[in-house]
Amino acid sequence: MAERRPIESWLTDMDGVLIHEGVPIPGADAFLKKLRESGRPFLVLTNNSIYTARDLHARLTRMGLDVPVENIWTSALATAQFLDDQRPGGSAYVIGEAGLTTALHDIGYILTDQEPDYVVLGETRTYSFEAMTKAVRLIKAGARFICTNPDETGPSPEGPLPATGAVAALITKATGKKPYFAGKPNPLMMRTGLNTIGAHSETSAMIGDRMDTDVLAGMEAGMQTFLVLTGLTTPEHIDRYPFRPSHVVNSIADLVDLV
Repeated sequence: MAERRPIESWLTDMDGVLIHEGVPIPGADAFLKKLRESGRPFLVLTNNSIYTARDLHARLTRMGLDVPVENIWTSALATAQFLDDQRPGGSAYVIGEAGLTTALHDIGYILTDQEPDYVVLGETRTYSFEAMTKAVRLIKAGARFICTNPDETGPSPEGPLPATGAVAALITKATGKKPYFAGKPNPLMMRTGLNTIGAHSETSAMIGDRMDTDVLAGMEAGMQTFLVLTGLTTPEHIDRYPFRPSHVVNSIADLVDLV
């Protein structure tokens, strides 16, 4: 195997790596502090499109984790960047929360249910039959179908919730149209994120707790990958996949000295 170049920038997933059910994972604060002090470019990524980067900054701050707004990259921001590249100044019918609508407003998109260029589906806790029906009819009328991420379920204190990917499947079944997913595991989210911090994949690493999103996206974007065992993946799960992470560690605490 060719020797990798030294890591100069870091991308890390949030849930399962830095926090778990609203509580910081031991070592997360030390890792982030080391990153800030080193001056190395870094991003905290999340497929959750509900919150803006400012919202997430405030939530992490309340947990004792200092992540500047400009170091947070969401699937909503990746989706907006994709749409801005594809069709600048376009229009969209959006199902989602402030994280997604704000990102689209910021690129100058018009949010409308009248002949939009796109139907954009994101995460929300209030999916409505009326909104899904509108999306189906607009897609059948010619709107292109975009989805922030393919996650089929999301966590909650009471158990898993249907998430964006599950609702996308419903709309696909009704329209025959599959969406383009902008978030992980699409390496587009990684590459657009790297571009925002001026980093290169050959000297970057991705840290995540999921093989099917974090590790896959990092690998396909050409980065080193670190799988932590503080989230959804256990050592027994790794061999179920036809690809492997570059490294497996117990937690983010094991990576502090690598920064």
